[in-house]
Amino acid sequence: MAPANVKQQQVRAATGARKVVDEVSGWLRVLDDGSVDRTWTGPPEALPLMQPVAPYAEPRDGHTLHDLPGEPNLRVYLPEVAEGSARLPVILQLHGGGFCISHPSWLMYHHFYARLACAVPAVVVAVELPLAPEQRLPAHIDTGVAALRRLRSIALSEDDAPAAALLREAADVSRVFLIGDSSGGNLVHLVAAQAGQGDASQWAPLRVAGGIPIHPGFVRAARSRSELEPKAPSVFFTLDMLDKFLAYALPEGATKDHPFTCPMDPLAPPLASVPLPPMLVSVAEDDLIRDTNLEYCDALRAAGKEVEVLVNRGMSHSFYLNKYAVDMDPATGERARELIDAITSFISRH
Repeated sequence: MAPANVKQQQVRAATGARKVVDEVSGWLRVLDDGSVDRTWTGPPEALPLMQPVAPYAEPRDGHTLHDLPGEPNLRVYLPEVAEGSARLPVILQLHGGGFCISHPSWLMYHHFYARLACAVPAVVVAVELPLAPEQRLPAHIDTGVAALRRLRSIALSEDDAPAAALLREAADVSRVFLIGDSSGGNLVHLVAAQAGQGDASQWAPLRVAGGIPIHPGFVRAARSRSELEPKAPSVFFTLDMLDKFLAYALPEGATKDHPFTCPMDPLAPPLASVPLPPMLVSVAEDDLIRDTNLEYCDALRAAGKEVEVLVNRGMSHSFYLNKYAVDMDPATGERARELIDAITSFISRH
């Protein structure tokens, strides 16, 4: 693995004469011509988690993995089930990354969502989302809604992509659960709200049966108490990432009090009027944004929404995506198992 000075030389070679005008915690650099370089320059031990996993049609660990190119691109985890089994619920995954980085093919997502697909069992469909600053919100929301429309088209035999038939045979699209990691948790709320508008017949046979935001990126412009608490250093989530990613992702001129990142703010549509399915919200006890996550849950309850809350004791933001911690640290592994068990229970009841 390349040492830091070699990586920096690689970045300089890639950017040429262009100058870096901003950098976000080793994850990306914005150049003076407006282009973005996402070469990882942080600790090299984190790099394997960002390596893409190729699809495979032969079963591995109880599932197969298929890519569905199109609008939008989808990645499908199909668990092995006994012949003649009932169709499986669908988990539509909206990845995190502060709206600015990451890809659903990365190992960090693969190890968790392959496991989840087999545990529930469910068809997991991961969505490739646009990235800011090249595409700001609401582009990510529009893509999430487009993914639901594509699932509906597949169910109605209107999509002839090679893997669509496998998905069509396995999936019960009347039980679609939106799940999102970090900023993807925001999208669970925002996409579900759009899908809940209007006549349900326009979506039939597809129905959004539930939402599962995991450590959603709900914040306020003013720092919360948990944001100010001392935290152990992390390459996965820092205040620098939080501030800069959202500055690049939100509409020009917006603050973090925007409804995309603060749906409980008075400026947002009243939650009582927002059509949302039942929700399971996972909150990490040691997360920088723990307090605003809990505020969101309280606001849902106050608005009369059906919401369950799972607190991941002793865990930090997106802990379950760190495969090495899950595999090697007993406490992290146990909290990841509890998360999968809670998701499995929630889906079985809705």
